[in-house]
Amino acid sequence: MLEQSLSSVRSPGGSHMFPQEALEQLLQMTMRLITTDGVRQTIIPFLSLVRHTAQTPAIPSVLTPSFCLVLQGAKEVRLGRDALRYRAGDYLASVIDLPAFAQVVGASRQAPYYGLRIDLTTKDIASVVAEAHIAIESGEEKPGLGAYVGKSDADFVDLFIRLLKLLERPKEAPFLSALLKREMIFRLLSGTASRFFLQQVLFEQQAEGVGKAITWIKEHYEQSFTVEELAIANNMSVSGLHHKFKAITTMGPLQYQKRLRLQEARRLLLSGRVDVTAAALEVGYESPSQFSREYRRLFGLPPLQDIKAVRKHVLADAFLASLGVGVDQRAESSNAH
Repeated sequence: MLEQSLSSVRSPGGSHMFPQEALEQLLQMTMRLITTDGVRQTIIPFLSLVRHTAQTPAIPSVLTPSFCLVLQGAKEVRLGRDALRYRAGDYLASVIDLPAFAQVVGASRQAPYYGLRIDLTTKDIASVVAEAHIAIESGEEKPGLGAYVGKSDADFVDLFIRLLKLLERPKEAPFLSALLKREMIFRLLSGTASRFFLQQVLFEQQAEGVGKAITWIKEHYEQSFTVEELAIANNMSVSGLHHKFKAITTMGPLQYQKRLRLQEARRLLLSGRVDVTAAALEVGYESPSQFSREYRRLFGLPPLQDIKAVRKHVLADAFLASLGVGVDQRAESSNAH
């Protein structure tokens, strides 16, 4: 198991040490904006606030392309055998959908976990790369893991402070927040995290290869395929595809597809609009019994028991929100069973 060291990671904006006072200012602002547990979507479409007053279990989830800054407390994300741990002042970035186990560590009512999340897209990064004339080198370097932990500096945190201040100016927020997001990406591309972010842009620029294979599975997870078919479609050998795919996602193509299927099925069941059989068929399973076995293997309980347990959990609303289930859907799902 790899535990990424944070002490050796330099800040994205330069060599400055991270100042506690900047983080404290940002934390105080966030505490005033979110006073209950869960995930709060703000008027800025790509910005969310997060709060937890208790340690969470290691929840199977999917990391989506994003940048998450911890203000207080700590989190751990497990990707296969790799463990990425990050705490106040650290950030976790992901550039592709990555099945993972995520956990808030050590939070309490006396010391809640607080974090900020910025949603990213490859187009966001590619646009900054193009306009800032940032060079992309496509050598023979091995692909790296699709998630990265780093440490922020005062200048970078100041961008978040300015972003939160825009929440009080809703007329200006849409335009100015987009500019701040681009500046954040530019700073990330200018620091030691640049290779990580440019990796995904390079994937998107390639006509063929592992990046195209990952994107295809993400967009067609309900369709059956063999690794041989996927390799041929991307002009790669089976062994080459499997090796590069696992280096980025920590799992093979079929396992990646299975995890995406099961996560989507869980989201559908939590919405309360489908039963177990319908969810299984919608995500691509031909056998409901096989679906139930694999669901239990991943989540620890059969589908219906798992859904009931999630709804009864004290963090159910936050968990549903993190899966993209809206307020109306949460109300419906709470009365479904």
